[in-house]
Amino acid sequence: MEESIDQLILVDYRYVRLAYHPLFHKYLIVGFWKDQAWTMTKTMKAGLQAEKCYERLAIFGPNLINIREKPTAKLLTDEVLNPFYVFQIGSIILWSMDDYYYYAFCIFFISAISIITTLVETKQTMKRMREMSRFECSVRVFRSGAWRTVSSTELVPGDLIDIADLHTVPCDAMLISGDCILNESMLTGESVPVSKAPITDLTLRKVNLSGPTIPAEVAKHFLFMGTKVVRVRSGINVSAATAVVVRTGFNTAKGALIRSMLFPKPNNFKFYRDSFRFIGVLSIIAVFGFMLSSVNFIRLGIDTTTMILRALDLITIVVPPALPATMSIGTSFAISRLKKIGIFCISPPRVNMGGKIDCMCFDKTGTLTEDGLDIYGIRAVTTRTDGTKLFGEETSTVAEVDPNSESEDSTESRILRAMTTCHSLKIVGGELLGDPLDLKMFEFTRWELEESSGISSSDLKPTTSELLGSQAKKIAKVGIMPTVVRPPGGRHELVLPSDRLEVPPIEFGIIHSFEFVSALRRMSVIVRRLANPCMEVFVKGAPEVMVDICRPDTMPADFQERLYWYTHRGYRVIACASRQLEDVKWHKLHKLKRQDVESNLTFLGFIIFENKLKPRTISAITTLRSANIRQIMCTGDNVLTAVSVSRECGLVDQNSEIYIPKFLKGSSTEPDSQLTWESVLHEGDELDRDTLQSYHLAVTGEAFRWVVDHAPVELLHRMLVKGAVYARMSPDEKAELVVELQNIGYCVGFCGDGANDCGALKAGDIGISLSEAEASVAAPFTSNTMDINCVIDVIKEGRAALVTSFSCFKYMALYSIIQFTSVTLLYAFGSNLGDFQFLYIDLFLILPIAVYMGYTAAWPHLYQKRPTASLVSKKVLTSLVGQIVINSGFQFIAYWAVHQQDWYVPPVFDPDGENIMCYENTVLFLLSSFQYILVAVVFSVGPPYRKPLWTNGRLVLTLLVLVALTVWCVLYPNEFLKELLELETIPFSFRVFVLSLAAFNLVISYTCEKYMFIRLAGWLSQIMRFLRSRQTGYSPVGKVQRKIYKKVGEEMGIITF
Repeated sequence: MEESIDQLILVDYRYVRLAYHPLFHKYLIVGFWKDQAWTMTKTMKAGLQAEKCYERLAIFGPNLINIREKPTAKLLTDEVLNPFYVFQIGSIILWSMDDYYYYAFCIFFISAISIITTLVETKQTMKRMREMSRFECSVRVFRSGAWRTVSSTELVPGDLIDIADLHTVPCDAMLISGDCILNESMLTGESVPVSKAPITDLTLRKVNLSGPTIPAEVAKHFLFMGTKVVRVRSGINVSAATAVVVRTGFNTAKGALIRSMLFPKPNNFKFYRDSFRFIGVLSIIAVFGFMLSSVNFIRLGIDTTTMILRALDLITIVVPPALPATMSIGTSFAISRLKKIGIFCISPPRVNMGGKIDCMCFDKTGTLTEDGLDIYGIRAVTTRTDGTKLFGEETSTVAEVDPNSESEDSTESRILRAMTTCHSLKIVGGELLGDPLDLKMFEFTRWELEESSGISSSDLKPTTSELLGSQAKKIAKVGIMPTVVRPPGGRHELVLPSDRLEVPPIEFGIIHSFEFVSALRRMSVIVRRLANPCMEVFVKGAPEVMVDICRPDTMPADFQERLYWYTHRGYRVIACASRQLEDVKWHKLHKLKRQDVESNLTFLGFIIFENKLKPRTISAITTLRSANIRQIMCTGDNVLTAVSVSRECGLVDQNSEIYIPKFLKGSSTEPDSQLTWESVLHEGDELDRDTLQSYHLAVTGEAFRWVVDHAPVELLHRMLVKGAVYARMSPDEKAELVVELQNIGYCVGFCGDGANDCGALKAGDIGISLSEAEASVAAPFTSNTMDINCVIDVIKEGRAALVTSFSCFKYMALYSIIQFTSVTLLYAFGSNLGDFQFLYIDLFLILPIAVYMGYTAAWPHLYQKRPTASLVSKKVLTSLVGQIVINSGFQFIAYWAVHQQDWYVPPVFDPDGENIMCYENTVLFLLSSFQYILVAVVFSVGPPYRKPLWTNGRLVLTLLVLVALTVWCVLYPNEFLKELLELETIPFSFRVFVLSLAAFNLVISYTCEKYMFIRLAGWLSQIMRFLRSRQTGYSPVGKVQRKIYKKVGEEMGIITF
């Protein structure tokens, strides 16, 4: 007897509901729950009782992806409590207490506008997301033994629903009866509509709702929430196409994607980690300045309150509040430029990561090659007079299947039947839809396809009714809806022997199908010909798998030779096989096990496809190679076909030695298996582990699985470093390959075009989906341009955005240090910058420069080296420290020079006054104003990652205006300007000296940045390596460790970048 509980503790966290299990004493995710009754479709068709629905509704909640709308006051509070604005508010209060009213008011006004703008944008974004995620409709549901119409929000797991009238799927469900076609592009990026078939009892037992993804074997029966219904057909014996609800609300696949958008995973990019560390360093500098100033103020006898205010003011100078905001400017402009060329980004942090990509993985079909495959020909098996099985001549058209010399049971005839029946094509709106390969194959035959309406057997066309004959009612009883194929116009494509007086039309009904499964690499159908009592099985799939399921005596002796010949030349080969099904009862048809049907087959021959490269593939691959970005092909296709395509597109050199794996003993599941690598060009030659010649590995999914699961980690690393082609890879193995490459130090991108690539697209540091949809949650980037040239654009913009982020960060850091130097020098005798001086620097100089620095476009060519992603690299630190020394030095020179003038009068310190107007203040303010501008010029990095400074018209115009304005302040200030900025009158000759000092400052800063600091960083690296090598007992602890792939490459004599 089952125990019942009176209450259940439920916890909702980030839209995930957890329930406390009283027996396990832990919280479990309710979305992972699976009803124990979900083992047989027969029991699931009974639906639920109303009382059970109320209980489940209380546990699972309403079937609604409802993003809670935060009140405006709450959003405002959250925004104001952001550390950035908390710092701003504290700074405004500090400035007000120190009588900087104008400056404090302006910053307050700008901050208020920024908060309001952010608030409005947040509310609009949340509104769009709510509109996108929230969906509600009326659904017919079978409860308490009767059909009723309810709101989709009332659906619970276990409900049986009618999907016939749905336009959008309202929940995650499993198809129980009927069939349908769905558009899943929003979820997967797959542009081709997907067919769904009723789930079987065997597959039902494999359903696991706690996994991260739904396996392909189950997904073909799974209806995902939010996908669009293209077409629905009910079974012949039922009035409805039905499905059972398995997940609702945020527990659905769509809900998980919405959650990932609301709560993205933390960004671990090195640049962002270093930036916060650097802010910490600036804070330490501010503390030292605080202590130094406090000592100086005590010496001058300044009161405690003023001393504390002035010292705290240093912190707001050294750690500028606008620093975090300026770091995202380059990314925003890059996303905008990508959008203009048809590349959409839903994850802004990934843009900068694109700048560090050093390994790019590509799917083959639809990515490197065209979507559509053209049939090159068919090659059937023939039997010689001595009984030997060999391949016959190649047939390039259906017309070459000679009807006068071949009977209907000839091998070529049966291959033709396999091509017309062994597919999953559907008719929607008078148009054939389905897998591109199936479409090409069927179009090649020129046959016609007819789908029955599924209403009743009497509504079928006469020929279809004849096909079913006396078995029509039996077929209706099990709910089979046959798809019928026939030659064009009903004519006889194949002529039967003349001794047949009554020749029935050539017409085949597809009675049952086993869909394509990635793990099995094949699909099959059971068909019946008109007036023929027997059924026939047709199977098509990868040639390698046919060897295990076909009778050995039907396999041609030259099987491997012919397969090698075609695949080695880049053709894609599909093998066909068939068998007769005898004594199979109609009512047992749907209970047949797949392994029983797909066994003891007669091998028929090959269907050969040619897959042409996309026009821009070779140029894109060449560009990436010249930029020293490693490229890998990752495909589900045959290994030799993949190798041929990789040579053709330039991914590997034409004459490079390529080795493919072969198991000498065992298989991928056995730990003690033995694996060897054989040459593709020189059959029989094996790979020498210590060879010095250049070579690549073409790894099969089977070999990859064994190496990952059972081989030593050293072998895995060597395979990952040398592998250029990965073939026969399942979707999960593609994602696993990306992760393994990341584990050895690569920054990995993945580019693909279909649902099979979803896992890899998400696992990569950047994932680019080639899809006609504007944006897909399947990948951070979606390109409307259906070729891999988009990869180059993303990397170029990523590099430009990364360099821009560095430039803006360095600029803001140097701006802080320049102002810190000025204020510290003025604090020496109790002076400071004036209210409007701060205002002029921050609003008129810094703000427009910081914004437009990020507007420079990406350099049109990919450079061989990637930009650094570390703020603590010697190159960055040398530049930053060098510029700090130079600019601070020039301020010290100006400070010293003004004291040497005959007209100089030392300021009289007033303990109760602001002590702003003095010669030191005027000189330092004017010189530092030029420094803020010239530093922007110095840090505006151009080629090889961004276009030259002069191409950024907005920044150039801004700089020219600001230079003119500052020159006017130096040389010809009027009385109003001097009074506003609190400038002291100084001789014209010294003004020219200040202007000359600024010009010399620009020359020195630019020259050192361009030529000296890069060399200095290199010298420092050599000196540090030398000193470390001289240390006895030196340990690498604390040293930056080299990436694993570089170490492995060096051990193998490979140059890695």
